[in-house]
Parts: sequence; structure tokens; C-alpha cells
Amino acid sequence: MALKKDKQKVLGEVFDDERIKSFLQYEAPEGVNPDFHILEKAYRGMMAENFETFIKFFLEAGHDINATNPDGNTLFAIASQHRHAEDYVDVLKANGAQ
Repeated sequence: MALKKDKQKVLGEVFDDERIKSFLQYEAPEGVNPDFHILEKAYRGMMAENFETFIKFFLEAGHDINATNPDGNTLFAIASQHRHAEDYVDVLKANGAQ
């Protein structure tokens, strides 16, 4: 399976629990739902196995997996349209995303 260009850049990085949890600290730009922003950053910056761990930490911290972007779309709706996002979509769905 070939990795998408945006996923290749993270391969050399070590994603231990502390690194994964650090994504919870990202601050959203004005007008963007903070929970959506964090989810999107993790989706774009992690491989699926790390994303699954991240979702556990995200939910344990009380964040909303169904948060929406300024256009009213959830990450689940957006990722569902991406050809190579099946593993991410499965993780989101298994954790209550709609």
C-alpha cells in the first residue's frame, strides 16, 4: 500500500503516548471549533494506528468526536470522502462519529 504524500512526512517521527497527547494542545484559529481543529490536525498528521490511540485520549479528555467545521461538516463526513481514509473512518465510526 502506497502512503499518501501527506502521510509520508510523519514516518520518521516517534509517536509515543506523550507525542500523541500533544495534539490535544493545538489551538484553533478564530471561528473554528476547537474539537474539530484538534481532530483534523490528528487526522492529517498521524498514521491510522496512532490516530486510533489519539481518539481514545481525545474522548477521555471530554472532546466531541462529532464537532463540525465552519461549513457544518464532521471529520467523519469529510474523511468518508477521501479514497485512502478507510482506516481513519473505521476508527471514527467505532467511536461514535457520525
